[in-house]
Amino acid sequence: MTSHTISRRTFLAFSATLPFAWRARAASSIPVGLELYSVRKELQRDPQATVRAVAKMGYQCVEFYAPYFQWSEDETKQMRKLLDDLGIRCFSTHNDSSSMNAENIARARDKNLILGCKYVFADEQLEKSGLHAGYHNHEPEFTQADGGRPIEVLAKNTKPSIMLQLDVGTCLKAGSDPVAWIRGNPGRIRSLHCKDWSPDPAKGYSVLFGEGKADWKAILVAAETVGGAEYYLIEQEGSRFSELETAERCLEAFRSIHPR
Repeated sequence: MTSHTISRRTFLAFSATLPFAWRARAASSIPVGLELYSVRKELQRDPQATVRAVAKMGYQCVEFYAPYFQWSEDETKQMRKLLDDLGIRCFSTHNDSSSMNAENIARARDKNLILGCKYVFADEQLEKSGLHAGYHNHEPEFTQADGGRPIEVLAKNTKPSIMLQLDVGTCLKAGSDPVAWIRGNPGRIRSLHCKDWSPDPAKGYSVLFGEGKADWKAILVAAETVGGAEYYLIEQEGSRFSELETAERCLEAFRSIHPR
Protein backbone atom coordinates (compact mmCIF):
# COMPACT_ATOMS: atom_id res chain seq x y z
CA MET A 1 0.00 0.00 0.00
CA THR A 2 1.21 3.52 -0.54
CA SER A 3 2.29 5.57 2.44
CA HIS A 4 -0.31 7.57 4.39
CA THR A 5 -0.12 10.21 7.08
CA ILE A 6 -0.96 9.26 10.63
CA SER A 7 -4.37 10.95 10.30
CA ARG A 8 -5.31 8.40 7.62
CA ARG A 9 -4.37 5.25 9.47
CA THR A 10 -5.29 2.00 7.85
CA PHE A 11 -7.16 -0.56 9.88
CA LEU A 12 -7.86 -4.17 9.07
CA ALA A 13 -10.11 -7.10 9.74
CA PHE A 14 -9.29 -10.74 10.17
CA SER A 15 -10.99 -14.10 9.92
CA ALA A 16 -13.38 -15.09 12.67
CA THR A 17 -12.77 -18.75 12.03
CA LEU A 18 -8.99 -18.97 12.06
CA PRO A 19 -8.49 -22.53 13.29
CA PHE A 20 -6.49 -22.78 16.48
CA ALA A 21 -4.75 -25.76 14.94
CA TRP A 22 -2.97 -23.44 12.52
CA ARG A 23 -1.18 -21.83 15.40
CA ALA A 24 0.15 -25.23 16.41
CA ARG A 25 1.22 -26.37 12.94
CA ALA A 26 4.81 -26.65 11.85
CA ALA A 27 6.18 -23.27 10.81
CA SER A 28 6.54 -24.42 7.21
CA SER A 29 2.77 -24.85 6.92
CA ILE A 30 1.91 -21.24 7.73
CA PRO A 31 -0.24 -20.15 4.76
CA VAL A 32 0.95 -17.48 2.36
CA GLY A 33 -1.51 -15.13 0.70
CA LEU A 34 -1.67 -12.06 -1.49
CA GLU A 35 -2.69 -8.53 -0.53
CA LEU A 36 -4.93 -7.84 -3.52
CA TYR A 37 -3.74 -4.25 -3.82
CA SER A 38 -0.89 -5.96 -5.65
CA VAL A 39 -3.28 -6.77 -8.52
CA ARG A 40 -5.56 -3.77 -8.13
CA LYS A 41 -6.13 -3.08 -11.84
CA GLU A 42 -7.02 -6.71 -12.51
CA LEU A 43 -9.23 -6.78 -9.42
CA GLN A 44 -11.12 -3.70 -10.57
CA ARG A 45 -11.60 -5.19 -14.03
CA ASP A 46 -12.85 -8.62 -12.88
CA PRO A 47 -12.74 -9.46 -9.16
CA GLN A 48 -13.76 -13.10 -9.47
CA ALA A 49 -11.39 -13.89 -12.36
CA THR A 50 -8.55 -12.24 -10.46
CA VAL A 51 -9.18 -14.27 -7.31
CA ARG A 52 -9.35 -17.43 -9.44
CA ALA A 53 -6.01 -16.59 -11.05
CA VAL A 54 -4.38 -15.92 -7.69
CA ALA A 55 -5.66 -19.22 -6.29
CA LYS A 56 -4.36 -21.07 -9.36
CA MET A 57 -0.88 -19.69 -8.68
CA GLY A 58 -0.91 -21.43 -5.31
CA TYR A 59 -1.80 -18.60 -2.94
CA GLN A 60 -3.68 -19.95 0.07
CA CYS A 61 -5.42 -16.77 1.16
CA VAL A 62 -6.14 -13.22 0.03
CA GLU A 63 -6.56 -9.85 1.66
CA PHE A 64 -9.14 -7.48 0.15
CA TYR A 65 -8.60 -3.75 0.49
CA ALA A 66 -10.80 -0.62 0.53
CA PRO A 67 -12.91 -1.12 -2.67
CA TYR A 68 -14.52 -4.25 -1.23
CA PHE A 69 -16.46 -1.95 1.09
CA GLN A 70 -18.61 -0.84 -1.86
CA TRP A 71 -19.78 -4.35 -2.70
CA SER A 72 -23.44 -5.16 -2.21
CA GLU A 73 -24.37 -7.88 0.25
CA ASP A 74 -24.97 -10.27 -2.65
CA GLU A 75 -21.57 -9.48 -4.19
CA THR A 76 -19.91 -10.09 -0.84
CA LYS A 77 -21.68 -13.43 -0.45
CA GLN A 78 -20.75 -14.42 -4.01
CA MET A 79 -17.10 -13.67 -3.27
CA ARG A 80 -17.23 -15.74 -0.08
CA LYS A 81 -18.72 -18.64 -2.06
CA LEU A 82 -15.94 -18.36 -4.64
CA LEU A 83 -13.29 -18.45 -1.93
CA ASP A 84 -14.91 -21.52 -0.41
CA ASP A 85 -15.14 -23.21 -3.81
CA LEU A 86 -11.46 -22.49 -4.48
CA GLY A 87 -10.42 -23.66 -1.03
CA ILE A 88 -8.73 -20.39 -0.08
CA ARG A 89 -9.50 -17.92 2.68
CA CYS A 90 -9.85 -14.22 3.26
CA PHE A 91 -8.15 -13.74 6.60
CA SER A 92 -8.16 -9.97 6.45
CA THR A 93 -9.45 -6.84 4.80
CA HIS A 94 -7.84 -3.41 4.81
CA ASN A 95 -10.06 -0.46 5.69
CA ASP A 96 -9.31 3.22 6.08
CA SER A 97 -10.84 5.19 8.93
CA SER A 98 -13.87 6.30 6.89
CA SER A 99 -15.10 2.70 6.80
CA MET A 100 -15.05 2.62 10.58
CA ASN A 101 -16.85 5.84 11.45
CA ALA A 102 -20.27 5.93 13.13
CA GLU A 103 -22.06 5.99 9.81
CA ASN A 104 -20.27 3.04 8.23
CA ILE A 105 -19.14 0.78 11.04
CA ALA A 106 -22.24 -1.46 10.90
CA ARG A 107 -21.70 -1.99 7.17
CA ALA A 108 -18.05 -2.85 7.78
CA ARG A 109 -19.08 -5.27 10.54
CA ASP A 110 -21.60 -7.06 8.34
CA LYS A 111 -19.25 -7.40 5.35
CA ASN A 112 -16.42 -8.69 7.46
CA LEU A 113 -18.66 -11.22 9.15
CA ILE A 114 -19.80 -12.49 5.73
CA LEU A 115 -16.16 -12.85 4.69
CA GLY A 116 -15.36 -14.55 8.00
CA CYS A 117 -13.46 -11.79 9.78
CA LYS A 118 -12.31 -11.17 13.33
CA TYR A 119 -10.27 -7.95 13.76
CA VAL A 120 -11.73 -4.49 13.01
CA PHE A 121 -11.20 -0.96 14.41
CA ALA A 122 -13.40 0.02 17.38
CA ASP A 123 -12.58 -3.09 19.38
CA GLU A 124 -14.99 -2.60 22.27
CA GLN A 125 -17.94 -1.74 20.02
CA LEU A 126 -17.55 -4.82 17.88
CA GLU A 127 -16.37 -7.36 20.43
CA LYS A 128 -19.89 -8.70 20.92
CA SER A 129 -19.92 -9.67 17.23
CA GLY A 130 -16.70 -11.63 17.61
CA LEU A 131 -14.60 -8.90 16.02
CA HIS A 132 -11.40 -7.33 17.35
CA ALA A 133 -9.00 -4.64 16.20
CA GLY A 134 -5.86 -4.86 14.13
CA TYR A 135 -3.47 -2.18 12.88
CA HIS A 136 -1.29 -2.02 9.75
CA ASN A 137 1.68 0.34 9.75
CA HIS A 138 3.01 2.65 7.07
CA GLU A 139 6.24 4.67 7.12
CA PRO A 140 5.15 7.44 9.55
CA GLU A 141 4.49 5.02 12.41
CA PHE A 142 8.13 3.86 12.30
CA THR A 143 9.57 7.35 11.83
CA GLN A 144 11.16 8.98 14.87
CA ALA A 145 9.16 11.92 16.22
CA ASP A 146 9.74 13.78 19.49
CA GLY A 147 12.20 11.19 20.71
CA GLY A 148 10.12 8.12 19.86
CA ARG A 149 8.16 6.31 17.21
CA PRO A 150 4.35 6.43 16.98
CA ILE A 151 4.21 2.64 16.56
CA GLU A 152 5.74 2.24 20.02
CA VAL A 153 3.04 4.44 21.55
CA LEU A 154 0.39 2.39 19.77
CA ALA A 155 1.84 -0.93 20.95
CA LYS A 156 2.18 0.17 24.56
CA ASN A 157 -1.32 1.61 24.78
CA THR A 158 -3.37 -1.17 23.18
CA LYS A 159 -4.44 -4.57 24.44
CA PRO A 160 -2.37 -7.61 23.48
CA SER A 161 -5.43 -8.93 21.63
CA ILE A 162 -5.00 -6.12 19.08
CA MET A 163 -2.78 -7.46 16.34
CA LEU A 164 0.00 -5.35 14.87
CA GLN A 165 0.29 -6.30 11.20
CA LEU A 166 3.83 -5.51 10.09
CA ASP A 167 4.46 -3.98 6.68
CA VAL A 168 8.10 -4.95 6.22
CA GLY A 169 8.85 -2.62 3.32
CA THR A 170 7.63 0.57 4.94
CA CYS A 171 9.38 -0.38 8.18
CA LEU A 172 12.65 -0.71 6.27
CA LYS A 173 12.18 2.55 4.36
CA ALA A 174 11.64 4.38 7.65
CA GLY A 175 15.04 3.11 8.80
CA SER A 176 13.76 0.59 11.34
CA ASP A 177 14.67 -3.04 11.91
CA PRO A 178 11.73 -5.41 11.34
CA VAL A 179 13.41 -8.29 13.18
CA ALA A 180 13.99 -6.17 16.28
CA TRP A 181 10.39 -4.94 16.16
CA ILE A 182 9.01 -8.47 15.94
CA ARG A 183 11.19 -9.68 18.79
CA GLY A 184 10.19 -6.70 20.90
CA ASN A 185 6.48 -7.45 20.50
CA PRO A 186 6.04 -11.20 21.01
CA GLY A 187 2.72 -12.67 19.96
CA ARG A 188 1.39 -9.49 18.36
CA ILE A 189 2.81 -9.75 14.84
CA ARG A 190 0.22 -12.29 13.74
CA SER A 191 0.49 -11.43 10.06
CA LEU A 192 2.98 -9.61 7.87
CA HIS A 193 2.90 -7.80 4.56
CA CYS A 194 5.90 -9.35 2.83
CA LYS A 195 6.84 -6.35 0.72
CA ASP A 196 10.47 -5.72 -0.14
CA TRP A 197 12.21 -2.36 -0.54
CA SER A 198 15.43 -1.14 -2.14
CA PRO A 199 17.37 1.95 -1.01
CA ASP A 200 18.01 2.64 -4.69
CA PRO A 201 15.64 5.57 -5.45
CA ALA A 202 15.04 4.19 -8.94
CA LYS A 203 13.70 0.95 -7.49
CA GLY A 204 12.15 1.53 -4.07
CA TYR A 205 9.09 -0.70 -3.66
CA SER A 206 9.18 -1.87 -7.28
CA VAL A 207 11.64 -4.66 -6.51
CA LEU A 208 10.20 -8.16 -6.34
CA PHE A 209 10.19 -10.20 -3.15
CA GLY A 210 13.80 -11.13 -2.37
CA GLU A 211 15.38 -8.43 -4.56
CA GLY A 212 15.52 -5.70 -1.94
CA LYS A 213 17.04 -4.99 1.46
CA ALA A 214 14.86 -7.28 3.58
CA ASP A 215 16.60 -10.20 5.31
CA TRP A 216 13.65 -12.52 4.75
CA LYS A 217 15.11 -15.58 6.40
CA ALA A 218 15.72 -13.71 9.66
CA ILE A 219 12.34 -11.95 9.43
CA LEU A 220 10.41 -15.18 8.90
CA VAL A 221 12.26 -16.98 11.70
CA ALA A 222 11.46 -14.14 14.10
CA ALA A 223 7.84 -14.03 12.95
CA GLU A 224 7.34 -17.74 13.57
CA THR A 225 9.35 -18.21 16.76
CA VAL A 226 8.43 -14.97 18.55
CA GLY A 227 5.92 -12.89 16.61
CA GLY A 228 3.10 -15.44 16.58
CA ALA A 229 2.69 -15.35 12.78
CA GLU A 230 -0.44 -17.11 11.56
CA TYR A 231 -0.13 -16.26 7.87
CA TYR A 232 1.86 -14.16 5.43
CA LEU A 233 0.68 -11.74 2.76
CA ILE A 234 2.85 -10.87 -0.20
CA GLU A 235 2.32 -7.27 -1.30
CA GLN A 236 3.64 -5.47 -4.37
CA GLU A 237 3.09 -1.85 -5.32
CA GLY A 238 4.17 -2.37 -8.92
CA SER A 239 7.12 -3.87 -10.80
CA ARG A 240 8.62 -4.27 -14.25
CA PHE A 241 6.18 -7.13 -14.90
CA SER A 242 2.40 -7.26 -15.21
CA GLU A 243 0.41 -7.45 -11.98
CA LEU A 244 -0.38 -11.15 -12.25
CA GLU A 245 3.12 -12.12 -13.37
CA THR A 246 4.53 -10.07 -10.50
CA ALA A 247 2.31 -11.91 -8.01
CA GLU A 248 3.39 -15.28 -9.43
CA ARG A 249 7.10 -14.43 -9.42
CA CYS A 250 6.90 -13.17 -5.84
CA LEU A 251 5.24 -16.36 -4.67
CA GLU A 252 7.90 -18.46 -6.39
CA ALA A 253 10.62 -16.39 -4.69
CA PHE A 254 8.89 -16.71 -1.32
CA ARG A 255 8.68 -20.50 -1.72
CA SER A 256 12.38 -20.70 -2.61
CA ILE A 257 13.25 -18.96 0.66
CA HIS A 258 10.53 -20.55 2.76
CA PRO A 259 9.62 -23.95 1.25
CA ARG A 260 6.73 -25.92 2.64
